[in-house]
Amino acid sequence: MPFPMPIVWLAAAVVFALAEAATLGLTAIWFSAGSLIAMVAAMLGAQAWLQITLFVVVSGAVVVLSRDWAKRFVNDRHVKTNADQIVGREAVVILDIDNDNAQGQIRVSGQVWTARAAQENAIEEGTHVVITAIEGVKAMVVRKATPEIGTLE
Repeated sequence: MPFPMPIVWLAAAVVFALAEAATLGLTAIWFSAGSLIAMVAAMLGAQAWLQITLFVVVSGAVVVLSRDWAKRFVNDRHVKTNADQIVGREAVVILDIDNDNAQGQIRVSGQVWTARAAQENAIEEGTHVVITAIEGVKAMVVRKATPEIGTLE
């Protein structure tokens, strides 16, 4: 006597739910939902090919429809800092920036940051720069554009 399909689908749903509980990474819960729908179809007497199709379609639909939501609320490992607030601000080079030797520092809002030149290899001490990005703990900078003599700002 073959195994009753509703029990097979219920077992699959439980296995996927347990796998999800073990990982906490939203990797298997989608398949648990697909298994439950396939179980209902099996209880209603659907053929095996229809049960499998429903499992695949429902699992795929649940992944597509809920993945963005899940990433935002459940699996957010991004640590928010205020470092991005200095992007776009003007700073002064206080230690020559030399990308080849991995050195350079700037002062912005009273804070000292390690800095690297974003568009060139070196920027001299005392130069006014603009912060274009934060990469790790380093500020990426470019020289501040200076207006030409005789032009209005």
